[in-house]
Amino acid sequence: MKLISNHLSKALLALAVIGCSSNVLAAKPNLILQQPNVSLELANQLINATMAACHAEGKSAVVAVVDRGGNLIALQRDDNVGPHNTDAAIRKAFTALSTKTPSRTLADNARANPDSSNLNTINDLLLIGGGVPLKVGNDVIGAIAAGGAGGAVQDESCALKAIEKVMPKQK
Repeated sequence: MKLISNHLSKALLALAVIGCSSNVLAAKPNLILQQPNVSLELANQLINATMAACHAEGKSAVVAVVDRGGNLIALQRDDNVGPHNTDAAIRKAFTALSTKTPSRTLADNARANPDSSNLNTINDLLLIGGGVPLKVGNDVIGAIAAGGAGGAVQDESCALKAIEKVMPKQK
């Protein structure tokens, strides 16, 4: 009987060790990330809604959407928008994504804070309003930016109206 008890104790100890080690293995961080991102369909819906918001104000625009990695997903430009606005919209979207801040807020902060004034020297950042990060919960999944609609406030307003229409529950 004592021999069976001794073997049973060792078996239970072995199971406890295996259970603890599997918990340690389970506690390791995942090596493969699963992160929300902007799809082409979402990008197109946001662009169409942004263009509609600008057109409702009698404004033309160019709109760009980048994914969480800063890759251009979609772009649309009205016929009569200056060609420089295309690059500006892409860079404003990248700026909003990279800093997780609306580009207009970043521009205002950079002008007000001498320590931030050199942000304009970083390639691809553009300190002009119109870029807005796209968020799902606390995750920034990409960004959208408008350009050529008549100034930073108007550009940003068109993008914000689109976000509200297309992603109202994602804030």
